[in-house]
Amino acid sequence: MASLRSVIKTTAPRLGLGRARRFYSIPSAAKQDVRIVEVGPRDGLQNEKASIIPVEVKVELINRLARAGAMTIEAGSFVSPKWVPQMAGTAQVLQGIKKFPGVHYPVLVPNERGLDDLLQLLDANPGLTDEIAVFTAASNGFARANLNCTVLESLVRLGGVVRRARERGLRVRGYVSVVVECPYEGRTGYGRVREVVRELVDMGCYEVSLGETVGRGRPHQVAEMIEEVKKGVSVDLLAGHFHDTYGTGVANVMTALQHGIRTIDSSVGGLGGCPYSPGATGNVATEDVVYALQESPYHVVGSSSGNTIDLEQICDIGWWISEQLGRTSVSRVERAMRSRKSK
Repeated sequence: MASLRSVIKTTAPRLGLGRARRFYSIPSAAKQDVRIVEVGPRDGLQNEKASIIPVEVKVELINRLARAGAMTIEAGSFVSPKWVPQMAGTAQVLQGIKKFPGVHYPVLVPNERGLDDLLQLLDANPGLTDEIAVFTAASNGFARANLNCTVLESLVRLGGVVRRARERGLRVRGYVSVVVECPYEGRTGYGRVREVVRELVDMGCYEVSLGETVGRGRPHQVAEMIEEVKKGVSVDLLAGHFHDTYGTGVANVMTALQHGIRTIDSSVGGLGGCPYSPGATGNVATEDVVYALQESPYHVVGSSSGNTIDLEQICDIGWWISEQLGRTSVSRVERAMRSRKSK
């Protein structure tokens, strides 16, 4: 069977895929610095089953996260509200949030239509965001369930989105789902993950986040997957995105750091889930990651006091947004700190 790369090459010339010079160069962080991408307002909220979350609540959440020191905060998604109702109003969210200096507010753009909507907004309101995210999967089963196409077809579609976004001066970050296990196909081939990541980098993504979407991955599997992907791209271009379904989220974060990754996606209050991965719970909680890295060889980069993310503020935010959603925070650190304060 022809490799993904060989098939891509046959369509690359007419679609603008293949190796491309990135418009942006992201300086490598200091060896022990860790950057957190806060995905709560997008990946965390998009699967909420409760009534539609008001725009003003999303705006307040994002502003609170920025005040706590988060420097990259996913603000929403330009996807059809028919398919993801909780992402309705992303344009209004971008217009309503306070822009903190040095903070990036990326938005997910799944297709050309989503990019058209974003660019139309930016034509009238320049400066609302400087970054988009695009996504695909490492298995055809998940791609068909989530995107209604194969992995190859999704990459072909994304080629035009990435090219047009970069031509407009937007940074582009990539996501690859089910990098360890797929709910439809079982164990994912790590070579396949490497190929998909390589294609996203070649089309112009400055970074690719490795999504352990199901949340069943164990540290040794995460280590094996990362080492395989590193054969195709520099570890400086990789990020880790872990769900905590089986309680291994923080352990997998630590494993990713040990294998050279320095960017971690996390969600305040452990918000999240995945509609296409039955049983998958939320993303690893930002509070739990920040706590685990305190007094360690790693430093969480942020804009709060000490140039980090303020743990107590993040815990307060997690408790607040969980109350807004009528749920209990799943962050272990947050619950422990709340219990200690109540005594």
